[in-house]
Amino acid sequence: MSGYLRSRLLRYAGGRHLTSFFAPSQHVLPDTLCRTCPQAQSFSSRGGRSDGSSGQEEDNTLHAPRREMDFQLSRLQINAVLRSNEQSVRIPEFDGRGGSSPVLRFESNQLSANTPLEDRRSSASCLQTRGMLFGVFDGHGGHACAQAVSERLPYYIAVSMMSESVLEDLEAAMETLRPVPPILQWFKHHNDYNYRESAALYVDHLRVYWQELLASEEHGDGMRPADALSYAFQRLDTDLSLEAQVPLANDLMRSTAIQAAFAGCTACVAYVGPEGVHVANAGDCRAVLGVQEHDGSWSALPLTQDHNAANADEVERVWRQHPASERQTIIVDDRLLGVLMPLRAFGDVRFKWSRELQQSVIENGDSDLEALNLYQYAPPNYLTPPYLEATPEVTYHRLRPQDRFLILASDGLWDEMTNDEAVRLVAEQLTGIHLQAPVSASQLNLGQMHQLLLRRRARATPALDLNGATHLIRHALGTNEYGEMDQERLATLLALPSDLARMYRDDITVTVIYFNPNFSKAAN
Repeated sequence: MSGYLRSRLLRYAGGRHLTSFFAPSQHVLPDTLCRTCPQAQSFSSRGGRSDGSSGQEEDNTLHAPRREMDFQLSRLQINAVLRSNEQSVRIPEFDGRGGSSPVLRFESNQLSANTPLEDRRSSASCLQTRGMLFGVFDGHGGHACAQAVSERLPYYIAVSMMSESVLEDLEAAMETLRPVPPILQWFKHHNDYNYRESAALYVDHLRVYWQELLASEEHGDGMRPADALSYAFQRLDTDLSLEAQVPLANDLMRSTAIQAAFAGCTACVAYVGPEGVHVANAGDCRAVLGVQEHDGSWSALPLTQDHNAANADEVERVWRQHPASERQTIIVDDRLLGVLMPLRAFGDVRFKWSRELQQSVIENGDSDLEALNLYQYAPPNYLTPPYLEATPEVTYHRLRPQDRFLILASDGLWDEMTNDEAVRLVAEQLTGIHLQAPVSASQLNLGQMHQLLLRRRARATPALDLNGATHLIRHALGTNEYGEMDQERLATLLALPSDLARMYRDDITVTVIYFNPNFSKAAN
């Protein structure tokens, strides 16, 4: 282990035995929330803090000799941790409706820092309309909101795009208790969770939504993808809010609804259809297109903007929605009201509801709020809510032959690498060609040239992963300051338990969507 990492961990431990930090995790999700939940731990040397303990704990017993903690994992153990949530799916080239599919295949993976993992992902084919939906959801304040949104949002989007006649078929099937025509074909990893106990509630509210669409005289052939994405985001966020305010069938369903509303999540969803790619983003997840030019060079084309304080336009948007007198208090320390980093999100009703409504729900709820870790709290300077919304920013991109893949990822990845670095890594794995940028020797001193040679030697190492998402996560954690893949560093980071891991990095979720070149050629 490097001296730097060792010293950081010793400072955190305050002189205590490090062996206690590496006991097996006792945090296990209840069976009602997941089928299996492997606890993959990892950590990054981006920074940390001391716990403030003095290390002078009283102990009248004899001290056993200190054992040196073994941080090292074997290569097989490293691969097992990195690949435990790995998913690779190849899509049939023809969609069965007389056309080719725009998606050739997709690869996805997740690595947790929180216990349990707060990120979620979704991937599904729309069965009543052409196209596929992919989503990445970054939860905060728990996993409940990200879980509910990842399960429900694809249905809201798909229903929004359905024609009136298809919606009438759905409603007729529900009325006559006949089998309902399937809306989505899901591509689930066996570790992905489902809120089965709330399925009836979700179906009931989805039905109310399509009934309202049927009652609208303007629905006709269904919404365009851009409108469907925007409306579905807003409608689902409204439903999450309402479900937390009304009586439900049982305590478990009520608790789930309250947790989903008071927790929060950002979301980035891509709809890949016959017209191209539509991306809806609310928060700081990101969608980046990998483009290969005719000369073989690669570039990164972002299809989203981060909705946080680093985005001046986004900050201005938030300011415009509130009195000028609040201009100095809305964004404090680059956070909304000094608390929340993303400026758009699902849930997070503490930033949306009035103080009175929050107090009413918390005081009058039948659930054990202490067990749900809920309490009365309003952010400072909470004067003119709502301060937060889930309205997405929607972008459209017409697919071209040079558009090779799309990376969707939570900010846990983007904290560790740039858009260009992510595209380069996937491109190198896809083509087997290691990309080298031209450099003038006259611009570098001897030390800089040495570092450049080290980085280029690292890039010449064959890719260890067949899955592009795993490849990105491996490099996000294992690349050192010289650009090398450092196996010792990677093994050290993956050995950390969850109570340390979250101090150094976030959960990471990545989905890489590879486009069908025959589709884009035919479309052009």
